Amino acid sequence: MSLGHHINTPAHQHINTKTAVIGAGPAGMTAAYVLAKNGVSVDLYEASDRVGGMARTIELWNQKVDIGPHRFFSNDNRVNKLWLEVAGNDYRMVDRLTRIYYNKKLFHYPLKAFNALANLGPLEAANCLASYGKGRFTPLPDDGSFENWVSNRFGKRLFEIFFKTYSEKLWGISCKDLDADFAAQRIKKLSLFEAIKNALLGGRNNEHKTLVDQFAYPTGGTGMIYERMAEMTRKNGGNIYLKTPVHSIHTQDKVAKGLTLENGEYREYDHIISSMPLSLMVSRLDEAPQNIKQAATSLDFRNTILVYLNIDDPDLFPDNWLYIHAPDLQMGRITNFRNWIPDLYGNEKSSILVLEYWCNFEDDLWQKDDNYLINLAKKEIRETQVIGDAAILGGHVYRIPHCYPVYKRGYKNILEPIENYLKTVQHLSVIGRYGAFKYNNQDHSILMGLLAAEGIINNTQPDLWNINTDYDTYQESSVITETGLVEM
Repeated sequence: MSLGHHINTPAHQHINTKTAVIGAGPAGMTAAYVLAKNGVSVDLYEASDRVGGMARTIELWNQKVDIGPHRFFSNDNRVNKLWLEVAGNDYRMVDRLTRIYYNKKLFHYPLKAFNALANLGPLEAANCLASYGKGRFTPLPDDGSFENWVSNRFGKRLFEIFFKTYSEKLWGISCKDLDADFAAQRIKKLSLFEAIKNALLGGRNNEHKTLVDQFAYPTGGTGMIYERMAEMTRKNGGNIYLKTPVHSIHTQDKVAKGLTLENGEYREYDHIISSMPLSLMVSRLDEAPQNIKQAATSLDFRNTILVYLNIDDPDLFPDNWLYIHAPDLQMGRITNFRNWIPDLYGNEKSSILVLEYWCNFEDDLWQKDDNYLINLAKKEIRETQVIGDAAILGGHVYRIPHCYPVYKRGYKNILEPIENYLKTVQHLSVIGRYGAFKYNNQDHSILMGLLAAEGIINNTQPDLWNINTDYDTYQESSVITETGLVEM
């Protein structure tokens, strides 16, 4: 499959722009790949020993697993072409099955009417419908909170069952303090009516990303895409410096001029693309006003602890992942990598599960050692009863700091002046989940990296801040299928 993604690059002087990219996650790696492919001098700096960021793939117990569940899906033709250019034929289509674990029962997500009715029981189902009706006719005040937004769309009772516990585990704050913008980005077109319609139609004509029932997945794991990008970046003359963290970016008269590495070395550049955490980058930006630096330090990121368990059973449960809505369990999600593609596990007969725990740096859980965390995961997976009596053969802990940008209520009032200031700094682009403080999916970050690179190549200034703000309209729409790209 050859689906080249070409950019028309006029032979102007700016093509020789010496560019630094900070961070090798999906956004940064894409930017470096596109720049190098188009003949731009690029150095990429990554603090860890691998590319891919949160979308990397690692090997455990002779199997491949991702850093949590990662599915790729986009309607954007530019993103899909680029992804296929890198993946070639080395991907499979995965049928998605995800369910919610609540009250020791499994609810299909998206909703399947008869499954939900049977699990809730007629009385609780009636309560949910009555609550939904009340929310539609006498809505709660539009106070900007996630709780009121979701309650008005689904009803208070469904909010309590299917949103509250999970969301508060993930973000570490009350849903009253979580900004409605999170719901607007993730579930704004999803409603109880659409979920029921989806159940009755069996998913036909379904365009909502939350309800997508099939997605493309690389044969070498999600990280394969970014490893290949790195390989091609090097072949095209780009440099990738692993285990080389960047300390700060330097500007002069609001023009980015260079960066300083953690070891104190200073390097000059004509343009810098940053995906390092926005709060950290801005707080160290030498010319930024003090009020902008203080605003940046008040932006919070949530950490993730992943506990992998090797289970001596190849057939545990059919889901790709389960959302854990039980308030008595600390974990928030379970992924079963056995249910993705056979290329991940090969001839191995065990199933690798990963249990996700979310916390802040100051939380007791973040301070616990690996043995404590593995034992906690063993205890909690037994309590769910989803592995039956299967033996647990081993455990592994992987920690991700600064994982999720926390959308505290009113966070945009903090972020907006930071955005406005950074727009005045020339030759500096901020991208990615960390860099732009946006709860991106892979496709959002790939698009950010692509557009940032195109801006340098074509000497334009794309509006990177608008990506994943209103991401429903595409220049051209397409989807990836088993046979390749299908335009819509």
